[in-house]
Amino acid sequence: MKAEYIASLVAVTVSITVIVTGLTYYNIKRDESMKSNIESAIVKGIDPVAVKCAYGKADSVCIVYAANKK
Repeated sequence: MKAEYIASLVAVTVSITVIVTGLTYYNIKRDESMKSNIESAIVKGIDPVAVKCAYGKADSVCIVYAANKK
């Protein structure tokens, strides 16, 4: 019984650690990609706010930007 409890606890701990690590890695890579795209947009003369809003995050900055662009 005790060995099963310890094995279950280790499995849950490893699972949670893998999930947290995967989500952190995904978010870091997404942010790095956005950073490089914004930098390249600045070099090309494209509005960096438009590039940021193209990533699909519906925050107030993008809503106001889209409303004023029309």
